[in-house]
Amino acid sequence: MAKEVKFSLVYRDMWQSAGKYVPRVDQLKEVAPAIIDMGCFDRVETNGGAFEQVNLLFGENPNRAVREWTAPFHKAGIQTHMLERGLNALRMNPVPKDVRELMFRVKKAQGTDISRSFCGLNDHRNLKVSIEGARKAGMISQAALSITNSPVHTVEYYLGLVDKLAEYGADEICLKDMAGIGRPTVLGQIVSGIKKKYPHLKVQYHGHCGPGFSPASMLEVARAGADYLDVAVEPLSWGKIHPDVITIQQMLRADGFLVKDINMDAYMQVRALTQKYIDDFLGYWIDPNNSHMSSLLVGCGLPGGMMGSMMADLQGFHGAINAGLRARGKEELTLDQLMVALFDEVAYVWPRLGYPPLVTPFSQYTKNTALMNLMSTLKGGERWATIDKDTWNMILGKMGKLPGELAPEIVEAAKAKGLEFYEGDPQDAFPDELPKFRKMMEEEGWDCGQDDEELFELAMHERQYRDYRSGIAKERFNKDLEEHKAKAGAPIIIERKVVEMPSWDIDAVLKAHPEALPIQAPVKGQMLWQIDVADESKAPAAGTAVKAGQTVGHIQCFYGIEDVVAPADGRLVAVPAAQGAKVEKNEIIALYLSL
Repeated sequence: MAKEVKFSLVYRDMWQSAGKYVPRVDQLKEVAPAIIDMGCFDRVETNGGAFEQVNLLFGENPNRAVREWTAPFHKAGIQTHMLERGLNALRMNPVPKDVRELMFRVKKAQGTDISRSFCGLNDHRNLKVSIEGARKAGMISQAALSITNSPVHTVEYYLGLVDKLAEYGADEICLKDMAGIGRPTVLGQIVSGIKKKYPHLKVQYHGHCGPGFSPASMLEVARAGADYLDVAVEPLSWGKIHPDVITIQQMLRADGFLVKDINMDAYMQVRALTQKYIDDFLGYWIDPNNSHMSSLLVGCGLPGGMMGSMMADLQGFHGAINAGLRARGKEELTLDQLMVALFDEVAYVWPRLGYPPLVTPFSQYTKNTALMNLMSTLKGGERWATIDKDTWNMILGKMGKLPGELAPEIVEAAKAKGLEFYEGDPQDAFPDELPKFRKMMEEEGWDCGQDDEELFELAMHERQYRDYRSGIAKERFNKDLEEHKAKAGAPIIIERKVVEMPSWDIDAVLKAHPEALPIQAPVKGQMLWQIDVADESKAPAAGTAVKAGQTVGHIQCFYGIEDVVAPADGRLVAVPAAQGAKVEKNEIIALYLSL
């Protein structure tokens, strides 16, 4: 009898691999019946990742969104699943154990059946709490392997990790091929090894299209015994997102697998509604380059969604890099040359940082370190001169154990800074906090909500939750939307009392200070060197000393205040961004000389 392979529609990840936001709850409820009518899906990815945070940024209640979005699938007998990041749960930084455990109870009560849990470092200790918490809450625990391609990420490496996940009680295993660079044969061998030793474990494969391996990978894992495949639908399939269900269904059927039929009328309805939401407002935050595949991703191993981020970084640095080259009598570089140079630098940096799988947030840390190295070496400086605090935490083991060995020069750099390596369980460094947040709810006069779901949102996303409750989040989102519409030519007038970024002679500054390094705006928004100060002269003066990790300013963005942190000890030599200036993400707001 032919083996059946089932499909999961990753509707959440389709959107968040393409852009910044996902549809509003009213739009999700509108498309749900058509997804159900397609008749080919046994599972739908409904929430997790940044889904809850996005709703807060909209100024909407994420708990309502999860409950109302999952409800029609339950009624139709379709399982729902979420994505969570192990130690980081639903955010980008570590979460206390009691908050992580509450998350599973809340999400199960809201209608989420399966928790897909991954650790970006593949540290099984970070997944133990997730597996046990999900099962205790009555969810199916699907533990994920963060797939990448390196000398240390062998079939044996991954099967050893599966041994620990099975020991902790995982119900299923997911191969999370976030960059799509897993080699098809290797992926098939991993699945075969899992099925041979743990035949009771369901296996699901999640692979992005990026470098182009995905269809071959899906065929290999299906032949090896995979039970579920993650797929997408047009207009958010292929490119750097996920393969389309039609192609994968036909490929498997031709290979002799049993797969469900697709109701094409319903498919076209889902396709049309998805395009409708893009045209409505979500398309303003979708990078058109995400619709393109790129073989360049095979070499650097970065997730496809980071291509847009990398190009934005390079565009922000392009002028400064060429000004520095001119000042040293060197030939200028094109953006394409810089891109290749950055890919080469990622390939150089990655093994020396211990081969962290290039998934959020470790892909960002690796890329940022490579970018700083490139800036420094093009100016005639040394590598590793600028490493940010989060990357140091990864290096030092505070987020988990790195898969590979650190290069000697990285170890020496840590010792030179007096930094200590952490050997304990990462979770132990973050004590329980729920009592503190319960007290906050009481002080604010807020109800903890059904199944403590409002308490959970405050504990998981405190700043964004407060902005949602105050109404600031909705106001900021609406202003941001108006601005994007205005740029696209819509007849909308925006009134903002902000100072335009002044022009400045970067060539002159770099000629005088050829070793100067940039401090960039971490987000788009309004520059606030000092909060609640209107005087444009309140920017720090040239010559001001700064310390590594010191907050030197702030940026008011649409969801709150983001700090600007000095990357190293030094002194400022130029501060082009005035108090109140409107700045773009990655724009140079100051230059400094490292001490």
